Amino acid sequence: MRVEVAVVGGGPAGLCLAGALADAGLQVAVLERQSRQALAEPADDGREIALTHASRERLQRLAVWQRIDPEYVHPLRAARVMDGRGARPMEIAAPDRGVLGHLVSNAQIRRAAFAAATHRPAVQLLDHADVQDLTVEGTGVRLRCAGDLSVHARLAVAADSRFSAMRRLLGIGARMRDFGRSMLVCRMAHAQPHRQTAWEWFGYGQTLALLPLAEGQSSVVLTLPHHLAQAMQNLPPDAFARAMQERFDHRLGAMRLLGERHVYPLVGTYARRFVAPRCALVGDAAVGMHPVTAHGFNFGLQSAQALALQLQSALREGRDIGSPDVLAAYERAHRRATVPLYLATGLIASLYTDDRPPARLLRGALLGAARRLSPFRRLVAAHLTRGAGLV
Repeated sequence: MRVEVAVVGGGPAGLCLAGALADAGLQVAVLERQSRQALAEPADDGREIALTHASRERLQRLAVWQRIDPEYVHPLRAARVMDGRGARPMEIAAPDRGVLGHLVSNAQIRRAAFAAATHRPAVQLLDHADVQDLTVEGTGVRLRCAGDLSVHARLAVAADSRFSAMRRLLGIGARMRDFGRSMLVCRMAHAQPHRQTAWEWFGYGQTLALLPLAEGQSSVVLTLPHHLAQAMQNLPPDAFARAMQERFDHRLGAMRLLGERHVYPLVGTYARRFVAPRCALVGDAAVGMHPVTAHGFNFGLQSAQALALQLQSALREGRDIGSPDVLAAYERAHRRATVPLYLATGLIASLYTDDRPPARLLRGALLGAARRLSPFRRLVAAHLTRGAGLV
């Protein structure tokens, strides 16, 4: 089978890239290990994705946003960052009483991205396609999958998660940081209103996040050492609800579990290279973020657009889409966009999970300084609410 671009990984970043390339006139194959049915109707994994305005605009251009059920889209109007129990929180509000972004169910994004990509005739989805080997052959690359499937493309793109098997096949290492924590994610009902305000509460021995959904309901994220997160997951629903009320210091009133609880290990990754001969990395295969700054999927979309823009430019100018100069330009752009925030996120996560007295003093001082600097708060809000621009 011959195509111009082979995208390995049928998650949202890979599917959005496939849609963007199809719109540019390229023939694209998406190779995915899972079944077509699993991609079309993904199971609810408990996660809510905080989308910036730029990400929403990208999804609109790809006809993904329009396919998301509005019932699963929730505006985020403000954010509150707290340290411990006594300090005043830092408040971040959207300019002109607008919204900072939107919270959207991850399963809904996956479902919509699948529908949008596969609606395009230039995108072929190959399910149960497990890539076993790849070989660069002149002006193309051949991907061999389990069974008899072989795909030849001018460019291959890895979009198969932060633990990318494709990245390993390419011989590209990654800086991996295990934060020694797991996050428990679930939806809960609560008596007190959230007023469409997200919380990031750095307690001692735990981190709590509240992502506002419909009024009286929120997605709750509890970060703990893995064995404690597992123990919380195994509590009976009523006991779990009482434990969460205690952990939230009863600020939300009575709480009740809605649906399943999910536990995920916290591991950050940053690929040492984003490109190889005739190959590129996007999404979590390139940069897998700690969720504390909510930039993971936003970066994934950004990487897909950055690569698509380079390929579109090459097509207009009659250049080879898999040439080293095209791929090098993509790598420079995405590294410049991601390195500062990736490093800063790691520092924030380290500082706010360190409960030793010096770290407590430092984080309290930093949060207090940020709270007093209104230009800083406006800068954060502007970053979240700005349009997509070019990248």
